[in-house]
Parts: sequence; C-alpha cells; structure tokens
Amino acid sequence: MSNSSPCTSTAMPSFSPYRAAHTDLAPDVPRRQCDTVIFDIGDVLLNWSLEAKTTISGNTLSRILRSATWFDYEKGNLGETECYELVAREFKIDATELAAAFQGARDTLTANPEMIALLHELQKSGARLYAMSNISAPDWEVLRHKGRREDWDLFDGVFTSAAAHERKPNLGFFRQVLSATGIVPERTAFVDDKPENVLTARSLGLKGIVFSKFEEVERQLKAMFRDPIATAEQWLKSNAKQMKSETNTGVVLEENFSQLLILEAIGDPSLVDYIEYPRLSNFFKDGGVLTTASYPDDQDTTSIALLVASHFDEATKQSVMDEILTYRNQDKISTTYFDHARPRIGESLSSSRLSPCSLHFSSRSHRLDTLDWVYDVLKHEAYADGTLYYYGPDPFLYFLSRLIAVSPVVRERFGPLFVSRITKLFGSAGDALALSMRIVAAAVVGLCDTVDYERLLSMQEIDGSWPVGWAYRYGAVDILIGNKGLTTALGMRALREVEALRADSSYSIL
Repeated sequence: MSNSSPCTSTAMPSFSPYRAAHTDLAPDVPRRQCDTVIFDIGDVLLNWSLEAKTTISGNTLSRILRSATWFDYEKGNLGETECYELVAREFKIDATELAAAFQGARDTLTANPEMIALLHELQKSGARLYAMSNISAPDWEVLRHKGRREDWDLFDGVFTSAAAHERKPNLGFFRQVLSATGIVPERTAFVDDKPENVLTARSLGLKGIVFSKFEEVERQLKAMFRDPIATAEQWLKSNAKQMKSETNTGVVLEENFSQLLILEAIGDPSLVDYIEYPRLSNFFKDGGVLTTASYPDDQDTTSIALLVASHFDEATKQSVMDEILTYRNQDKISTTYFDHARPRIGESLSSSRLSPCSLHFSSRSHRLDTLDWVYDVLKHEAYADGTLYYYGPDPFLYFLSRLIAVSPVVRERFGPLFVSRITKLFGSAGDALALSMRIVAAAVVGLCDTVDYERLLSMQEIDGSWPVGWAYRYGAVDILIGNKGLTTALGMRALREVEALRADSSYSIL
C-alpha cells in the first residue's frame, strides 16, 4: 500500500469514464501476476500415510513429527539412527518398531496425478518451478527416486531442509531459497498444505496458497499465470448475446438493463442483445418476470440507453430528458417509472438519470432537487445497506461516479466527499461485481484501489469469467438479480482501469 494520501490533496482527473475500455498494455508491463512457483512436496505433490501397521498410535506418530528432535533430524543435525533412538526414549516406544513405521510410510508414497499434470501445464506456459520441503536426507534419498524422471526434471531446483539446515516456517529457509534463485517474491506463488508456512511466505511478499483441495489451487495458479483481461475478453466473445440474467432463486430472465451496462463497460455492441426502443426503454425484454406482466418503461434503463445506445438522435434525447424531468414526487425527487401510478424513487439510479441530464441540460441539471438529495445520501452514507432496488453500497457509488465523470459541476461539488466515501469501502466485503464497481468508481476520482484489485483477480474463474454478482433486486420481495456477463465485463473494465492508473504517476495508488 502506498503512503500517498487519498485524492483530497490530488487534482482529480478529467478523463472520460470510458477511457480505459480500449487501453492497450504497455509492452514491458506483464499482465500475468507470477512467473515462478515454489511447491511443497509432501501432501501436495506426493501423498503418503502414517496408517502403516504398527502398535504406535497415529496420535503418537503425529506428535513425533512435531517434536524438536524430529525438527533437528529434518534440518540435517541428526542422523537417522540417532533420531530414532532419541525419539524412542522421549516417547517411550521401541526404536525398531518406530523405524518400521516410518519405512511403511515411505512405502505409501504416491504421486498426486492432478498436481503433476498441473506442473507440466505451468511449465509449458513458461513458469519456473521449484520445490521446497521439510525433509531429512534419508527421506529425500528415497523420495527423489519416486515418480518419473521427467516429472522431477520440471523443477529448476529442489530445496530440502536437510541441505539448508533450516526448515519451514523459519524465515532463514525462505531467505536461502530466495537468495539462491534470485526470484522476485512479488511475482512468485508458494503452495503448501501448512498455513504457518504460507504465512511466512506471504510475510516475505510471496503469493501464498494454502493447499486444501486441488480444484481451488488449480484455479488460483492458473489465474496467476495468464492474462486475466485477455481470458475475460475471450469468455465474453464466446458467450456473446447469450449472457442472460438470473435470480438467486434460480429463475433465468432476459432484460435490457444489464445488456446496456455491459455495452457501457466494454463498448462492443456485438456482445450484447437488447431492444432498440425508439424512445423510452423497458427493463424487461418481453414483459415482467416475477412481477406484473405489464411492466412500465423506466427512467433507469432509458437513461442508460440514451448514453450508450447509438440509434438515438439528438432530438429524441432532448425530448426524453424533458419528459424525465416531469416525473418527480412531491419532494421534487426524480421517480423511477414513466408511470404516475408508481411514484417510487431509486437512490442509486437517481444519479444515473442525471448523467444524461448533465450532458444535455448542463445549464440546469445541477440545480435539480434530486441532485441535492443524492448529495445528502452520500454525505450521511444512507446507501450503506443498499437501496430499494440495488444490492449493497457499491452500486450507488458506481452510478454516482458516472455522473461525476461527465459533469464538471458535480465533480467540483461531490468530488472531495466522494473520495472520502469510496476509500472507506476499500477492503470491505463484496462479491466480484461489487469489487469491480468499487474499483471503477474509485478510478473516476483518480484512486487506484489495489486492495480490491488483488481480491478481484483471485476471484476470476479458470475460464476467464467471474461468478455472478448480485446487482439489483425486486423492491417488494427479497429476490436478487445478477448477470455473469455483467460481472465479467465490469471485472475486465476494472482491471483495465488499474492498468491505466498505474501507468500514470499522477494518480494515487492505495
């Protein structure tokens, strides 16, 4: 984390909110996070068991492996016979039976075929591979003859505690490996089944992964050794015009709003499928789902469409904006629907509706009572638990950032307070969509949210997509709506924003 302060003392950028949608990566900036992996061996690459036939209990054998005497043996300070005799006296067991028990454990050693296959895949991608194991010299002599020669040849080096006279999780062992290899910790992944070993690795800057189940390790490692933006873009292209929304109750629905947001995020109309209405737009494509079949046109979808769809002429935009400004409640707050029988307000999208207003009516939009109310919502953090139609605090700040991006008047008035509110969310809970919205919103005011950027990267699926994030909800019932395509589009957009900010030293990296 940088020592730079939030942008209260930094001039906020005046770039377009869509500037990063087509930013190319500089040739000398690698997108993949890592170029090296250090693997533990036992219980990661090779499996073994202490369940050999012996009168020594499994609990006692486990205690032996955690004893100071055994640690000395693993560090090469004791020979095998000496170790067994010392342990036998300490735990009041027979040394010969102890030796037989551990020989039985050696006999159970088998390679983990899924991990070995993953090693080959990583090595083909250009990754450098190392192994780092707490293991005695006699056990290593046995171990290195297990498995196939071509599998061991994948490693650029194998480091054992016996040779290092150190063991994990001690810092000294890690420092020996770093010194011998010359690897960059921040570009190195470390995989181990012991959390204490992973903790030490992370303390030195390595990207630690606790091995629990293969599928999760595979997902994380593949994410670290690929171009996350290219894979996300490929997923979007492979699923073009098929990215339907779904509810948390399993109902699939087709709606225009998410499609327009995807279009806004990445600027590629070939990927989305929405209805080009001649004037007012509707959330649903073919009648209401889980609500009234006859669903009124709404200002939220209409406002987004006016901004991102290319088929509207200027006269239509002006006409619709005039009509939007006539739909206000008794408090003069902009309402949600083009229907006076549904006088509902939507806190998040009030700012979205004002975005086209600020473009087409900049001389008067900033005086709307709706804008005053949006400021009060921001000031008092009234959005903290989400809003009537939007899930969580991030959609409100995301939609408000769009208004800040296009209106100099709003930027001047809201900017400092917005910086304070968005930075307060950095590192807080959120799914992939929430984190993406947060990162993009922060970028509008020149802040690079690296904390949530790293979390977002870790959530990316093997196929390049991100899991469905919950964007909005039915106001009358507790049903959430999300769209995997929207989450992936905004995830890709968020990564591009961070790239652009990191390339510009005038922005604050937090």
